Amino acid sequence: MHGHDERGTTMTGVDPSRLDDQQLMKELETIHRTRHDTLLYASTDALRAHNDRMAQLEGEFLRRNPRRMVAAGRTREGARERRCGESATPRS
Repeated sequence: MHGHDERGTTMTGVDPSRLDDQQLMKELETIHRTRHDTLLYASTDALRAHNDRMAQLEGEFLRRNPRRMVAAGRTREGARERRCGESATPRS
């Protein structure tokens, strides 16, 4: 399916809201797996399309999972605690 968003850029893929949960996770896994190569080797237009699609998929995931589990170490406070712990560790 091809469409246009409000900025006039072309969107490729199924609208994320039309994917079931399993399909959405598969799309997210695929786009995250291809991210590094896209960043390093794709054209500017391809990288822009990748960014747009990733934002659409991640936005849909967050919309569906507003109360998803958040690991303590993935918060600002958790990151500060890691840094404090690291600075207290002697280096060889």
